[in-house]
Amino acid sequence: MLCAGTLMTILDGNIVTVAMPAIQSDLGFSGPGLAWVVNAYLIPFGGLLLLAGRLGDLVGRRRMFAAGLVVFTVASALCGIATDRGMLVAARALQGVGGAMTSAVVLGMLVALFPEPRERARAIAVFSAVGAAGGALGTFLGGALTQGLGWHWIFLINLPIGVAAWVAALRILAPDDGLGLGKGADYPGAALVTGALMLTVYTIVSAGDHGPGTTLALAALSPALLAAFAVRQARAARPLLRLRLFRSRVLVSANGVQILMIAGMYGFQYIGALYLQRVLGYDELLTGTAFLPAPVLIGALMLGLSARTVARFGAHRVLCAGLVLITAGMALLSRVPADGGYVVDVLPAMLLLAAGFAAAMPAVTGLAMAGAREEDAGLASGLFNTTQVVGGSLGLAALTTLAAARTERLTARGEQVVAATADGYRLAFTAATGIAALALVLAAVLLRPRSTPSPAPEEAPVPEEAPVPARAPSV
Repeated sequence: MLCAGTLMTILDGNIVTVAMPAIQSDLGFSGPGLAWVVNAYLIPFGGLLLLAGRLGDLVGRRRMFAAGLVVFTVASALCGIATDRGMLVAARALQGVGGAMTSAVVLGMLVALFPEPRERARAIAVFSAVGAAGGALGTFLGGALTQGLGWHWIFLINLPIGVAAWVAALRILAPDDGLGLGKGADYPGAALVTGALMLTVYTIVSAGDHGPGTTLALAALSPALLAAFAVRQARAARPLLRLRLFRSRVLVSANGVQILMIAGMYGFQYIGALYLQRVLGYDELLTGTAFLPAPVLIGALMLGLSARTVARFGAHRVLCAGLVLITAGMALLSRVPADGGYVVDVLPAMLLLAAGFAAAMPAVTGLAMAGAREEDAGLASGLFNTTQVVGGSLGLAALTTLAAARTERLTARGEQVVAATADGYRLAFTAATGIAALALVLAAVLLRPRSTPSPAPEEAPVPEEAPVPARAPSV
């Protein structure tokens, strides 16, 4: 039941990618503005995970899970009937709220259902594989529905799934009362962190629409909101995020590496789909089919090899090896030509990225969770899920803005549209290569195990086998 509910939110995060050109053509989005169809979902999703997790503890996790399914399903219906840009972006933001409500409590329920370590590891493996399956199914369904029925149906497909999941959740999941709303939650803190994330992405996406002074002012305001959030967490009686978590070198470094890794991978998914359609001339269905090998390979490797590989070689070595593969895959994509082909120019890079992600994601998850105390495991999981979304939204905003700016400059000089578009995508993939290389350097230096007699009180030793991971994003 938990996998089914999560599958819907993962599927929706991927199903929209292939439909982007159709949405842009129908509703008149600009190049950078089109990224808001994705970011409007990611920003509230990431910003509200911590608050939704806390509210789940207060009102009951099943109640929060079921309410999230209702919000997500209603928002999907609004997306499906959207007739203008504002309505679609607002409905996508509401979807993000529902997705956060649902996803924030899944891990806690999963851990409670499987207290025995071996069973828990198997359940988590299935859960991670469902994430990869959601990526494959979402990309394929996005192409099939957009081409066959229109892009509105990529959202309307959620209605029967959401209703069925809600009914099943009420029947299958055991009720829990929670701690009670009297225990309180840090609503001002949630507003500050969500506002900071939204403003950061907006600053990147709209940089070309404002003067340097306005852009710098917006860029300075976002860190100020994050600083206010940190001050709030230090003083709040019941903070969303206990600042003592950041005393752990391993936890902080692992989350930093993940932000960079996910930034590049989200950029690949989004810009890769646009390259297939706008440069190679693929239709929506063919684009969705072309993306199938990546999530299928990720799911197979995560289920078959990841846990054993980490147990044998250690999380640090496996993470670095995975990041090497991701960097190599991005480097190949940075050379895609305007007259390229899928088998020669795209598929090899896609397989490298998939293998690298399948190795790196479980390893960095284990390192992040190992850097937290046992009593902070829930908070560490919430932080890890949040940094996933932060990395995705920031990477998507930055890379799409780079690509669009380069394409506009070249077309203004008289270059052909296809050649200018391909050049913009090459620049974005070159930047993604640099991001992946930076993640590799940080992982190699900051996450190297330290051979000390006994670990510091705030930093737990890094185990050879990853403990309970957070939800892995699909490619």
